[in-house]
Amino acid sequence: MQDKVEERSLVNVLNRLRKDGYKYDFKVSGEGKLCTMENKDEFSADQVRIVDFYRFEGESDPDDMSILYAIETSSGLKGTISNSYGPYADTNVDGFLKQVEDLGKNLDKRDK
Repeated sequence: MQDKVEERSLVNVLNRLRKDGYKYDFKVSGEGKLCTMENKDEFSADQVRIVDFYRFEGESDPDDMSILYAIETSSGLKGTISNSYGPYADTNVDGFLKQVEDLGKNLDKRDK
């Protein structure tokens, strides 16, 4: 992995992940499934693995916090999904990723 100091911004991390093949932008549908932004593919929690995640905090406002997940699906699609913390968080995204974690498919981030 690259030096963490070089990856302090969301844009830098996204650019690096794109270079590593994480080209899809994911969202969680109203039915609670992970899907591409084009809604071409849908995945349940047991078809998804969290490969990595990155937390970001706004420089001037601690409420401006977000998290970016690098995701891989059982069909081999690689991409990212992001969410905010606190009152601005998308509960659908939180709920879906909690299901993935409950299945034991999350990454143990001891080095972050």
